[in-house]
Amino acid sequence: MAASDLVVGAVGRGGDGVILSGELLMASAASKGLYGYMVQSYGPQIRGGESSFRARFSVEQVSSPGDFLDILVVFDWAAYEMFSNELVPKESAFVLFDEDNPVPEGVRLSGTKLAAPFAKLSKSASGSLQAKNMVMVGILGGLFGFGAEGIGAGVKKRLAKKGEEVIKKNLEAFEAGFSYGTANATEAAGKIGLEYSPGPPKLVLSGNEALALGALHAGCRFYAGYPITPSSEILEFMGKNMWKFGGSFIQAEDELASIGMVLGASFGGTKAMTATSGPGFSLMTEMLGLGSMMEIPAVIVDVQRTGPSTGIPTKSEQSDLWQAVFGTHGDAPRVVLAPSDVEDCFHAAVDAFNISEEYQLPVVILSDQLLAQRKVTLSSLPLDKAVVGRRTPAEGDAEGGYCRYRLGSEDGVSPMAVPGDPRGIYQTTGLEHNEKGEPTSSFELHEVMNEKRYRKLKAIAERYRYVRRYGASEPEVGILAWGSSKGAIKEAVAKANAKGRKVAAFIPELLYPFPKHELEAFLKPLKKVVIIELSYAAQFYKYLKTFLDLPEERVILKKRSGGAFLGVSEVEAAIEEALK
Repeated sequence: MAASDLVVGAVGRGGDGVILSGELLMASAASKGLYGYMVQSYGPQIRGGESSFRARFSVEQVSSPGDFLDILVVFDWAAYEMFSNELVPKESAFVLFDEDNPVPEGVRLSGTKLAAPFAKLSKSASGSLQAKNMVMVGILGGLFGFGAEGIGAGVKKRLAKKGEEVIKKNLEAFEAGFSYGTANATEAAGKIGLEYSPGPPKLVLSGNEALALGALHAGCRFYAGYPITPSSEILEFMGKNMWKFGGSFIQAEDELASIGMVLGASFGGTKAMTATSGPGFSLMTEMLGLGSMMEIPAVIVDVQRTGPSTGIPTKSEQSDLWQAVFGTHGDAPRVVLAPSDVEDCFHAAVDAFNISEEYQLPVVILSDQLLAQRKVTLSSLPLDKAVVGRRTPAEGDAEGGYCRYRLGSEDGVSPMAVPGDPRGIYQTTGLEHNEKGEPTSSFELHEVMNEKRYRKLKAIAERYRYVRRYGASEPEVGILAWGSSKGAIKEAVAKANAKGRKVAAFIPELLYPFPKHELEAFLKPLKKVVIIELSYAAQFYKYLKTFLDLPEERVILKKRSGGAFLGVSEVEAAIEEALK
């Protein structure tokens, strides 16, 4: 009997086209209305080198890439050795490889092994070895029933700029592989193959793409950034599309210039954003303080990667939390949002602009590599939920009555004028100031202005209650986590409750100011609390302890460094430990 859920992994070296083959499988799944979830991994090289993908296809919605493979495809065994702890096949898996590159003696793999003529079919069908990935995708289609139409359409779309001749050769290579796969389909392959009824086509979107789309929908019309893995797709997307919305884009010389330009554009009345990763965000921290002092709206995306320093640029971690919440000198309020899936990335971008514009302060979006570069299928992006807000305009006059930093408002917000408006002329710098923006060294005014700026956070915490809660309504065990960990946790909680357990999960998306009251209500009935995070220093746990009483006898802390995705089986093991 065929499966309703299938996990495929492939690995190879530069030139093997591994990532493209995964994207084509995703395109095929989306065209048939299947749910898909694809992650990719690279070695530490700047360009070229080994790479892999893991893709999960299902008739039901999935929220993780799956822990173990049903199908493993190997183009290069040396490359596989580098990713062998990420691409672990099941005992019943199908292992597919080139007949010219057999399994080395030292490699021990379970499952059914099939040597296929990747290179020979590529050479005969296209005249070169560069279409081996097309042959492989075709063989998978023939063996396991992936739709040929969707893959063909994907090839035409992805290779459109390379010309008709390249498209023709790649399609011929795919068809050669498909014929071979169909002719060699076995009973074992039939048991692994995906069984489904086609449905309406779905979107294929990455977290970085969704976030960039959300920013454009929210009215972002200025983007300045510097390329850094794994945030570069945001910069690329904005560079290609900002002009369509009448906006401006610049690739700056570095991260310092990027955030300076963003603050300048926002000061001038334009919604503005930048995106970076941990090292670049470190460079931006002084300017974050300037945005807080001058009360300038700005959105900064930090797509986390494994650190510190250069770390592992192509792997995910949750170790920028302290930097996002506390990083910069002085008392510098900002808001920190943490989307937890691809659709969340779109809405988090809209929410970030709304909060930033209305409350006139920097908003940090904490994404990570797993969330940003994963590709998933979506039925749609509901734009009706994405209401776009505006900043409070000036209300002064030409006779000097305008107070940019007027005190007395309940939420700490004072009207913000656009330069050139005669009703709102004022001066401002990074110095402490009075209501008109004039510099001061008065400690009394400094105290009053700090209170004004921090009053915004109280208003935001009361208005925005971004929390995801999953599982039993009356749980005995609760899981606390944040960001991209949600997917594996959501699946593990569902499995536990299907077995009769009483487990729930609490995933905050507003990390600062934190939804403390909601969390306290969640914790109250629990016998055990499991805190899961990908931070060796347990940044999330220690952050929670700054404002919550978490008795050690109630808490099971599951923390580790990033680099490997959080697996459903990891969470299940933590749940079982808590239930004991």
